[in-house]
Amino acid sequence: MQISPHIVVRGAAEAADWYSRAFGLEEVSRLAVPDGRYMSIVLRYGDSTIHLCDEFPEMGVVAGSADVLQLSTPDAEALWARAVEAGASVVRELADAFWGERHGQVSDPYGRRWNIGQSVRDVPLAEQERAVAEMFG
Repeated sequence: MQISPHIVVRGAAEAADWYSRAFGLEEVSRLAVPDGRYMSIVLRYGDSTIHLCDEFPEMGVVAGSADVLQLSTPDAEALWARAVEAGASVVRELADAFWGERHGQVSDPYGRRWNIGQSVRDVPLAEQERAVAEMFG
C-alpha cells in the first residue's frame, strides 16, 4: 500500500519543474485540460509519488497552505543544500531532532512546506515521549 499526496498549487507546471530541480523528483506524466491548466502532474521520489494540479476554483479546488510533505533521504545535507540553492526558504534549520532524524523544513516558492529528514539513530518511544513532554510541558 502507498499513500500519494495530491496537492493543489498555483502554477502546477512551474511547481513541478521546481520540485524536480530542487529535490530531484522525476516527472512521470502531465495531463492538461483544454485551457492549459493541469489536472494532474505525477512526480516520483524513490518509491513514492506526488500528484500536483492547478487550481480549479469553479470546482472548489484551491491551493491550501496547511500541507507539509516529508522527503526521507540518505543524505539530508545534500538535499537541503540543493533545495536552498534552488530558492527554498528555510523555515526550520536542518539539525538533529530528538526523534532520531537529521531534520529541517523549507518552504517552496509555491507555498508548500517540505520536511527533509535522514534517519541517524533509533530512539526508544519513552525517550521521545520525555522530549515532547519537556518541549511542550
